[in-house]
Amino acid sequence: MEAIDKLLKKPLWVNILTGIGAFIILLILFFFSLGWITGNGKTEKVPNVVGLDVTAAQKNLTALGFDVVLQDSIYVDTLARNAVLRQTPASDEIVKKGRAVYLTINRIVAPLIDMPNLVGFSLKSAETYLKVLGLRLGGISVVADRNKNVIIDQLVNGKPISPGSKVASGTLIHFLVGDGGSTIGFEVPDLLGLTVDMARAKIASMGLQLGIITSATSITDTANAFVIQQNPNPYSGQLDSLGMPIKNVTFQGGAIDVVIDKVAPVLKRDSIN
Repeated sequence: MEAIDKLLKKPLWVNILTGIGAFIILLILFFFSLGWITGNGKTEKVPNVVGLDVTAAQKNLTALGFDVVLQDSIYVDTLARNAVLRQTPASDEIVKKGRAVYLTINRIVAPLIDMPNLVGFSLKSAETYLKVLGLRLGGISVVADRNKNVIIDQLVNGKPISPGSKVASGTLIHFLVGDGGSTIGFEVPDLLGLTVDMARAKIASMGLQLGIITSATSITDTANAFVIQQNPNPYSGQLDSLGMPIKNVTFQGGAIDVVIDKVAPVLKRDSIN
């Protein structure tokens, strides 16, 4: 009560100035503490998680205080399933701690596509059509036909595939094409027994590309692993008029899928693969 009496005995203008001063001090303290209250002063550099398995990516991000949102999933047949394909914000951006990082991941299961009818298309048009649909050009076998580079038949795993059949995205589509009276394309190279590095160099020199690499066992050094199977095979499984195996033919830019192992295969070159 004594303190209140003293306050009341002071001139009004003194009390008003005292109140204004106290308000200003509280306002300053509030603004200085605002960053601490809201966490605005805490920032973090976004790590690069592209290429990582989504579980590992989530672990890395949450450990740094970020929220993780799986925004989308798409399918890329040449990349690992469940791998992170894109991230937002991008790596090395400085952002507020606790911000959400949006991830796009590679689907585990390949989407199914209706196989088109490419019979009668030119080889170039058919190849373009495959790319648009997410399918891949496999081997090309030349057969007798007066129409050169025209699709005579379409095959998957050596068997004709009917239009409208469901095929997985990334599937290799093989073609029988007309020779127009002459042979075209490249003979499929024999990669069996080569290391992955040697196989890649060999087909690159021919204008071909290495497709999907599948390992028969757990392999840490892929480059020095050995090719034990390939698709398409070097040989068609058919014999010519002299009883010799007929080699498969592929087109420039075509892909060859391989299965690899740590141990080199025992090769029998006198038999058809």
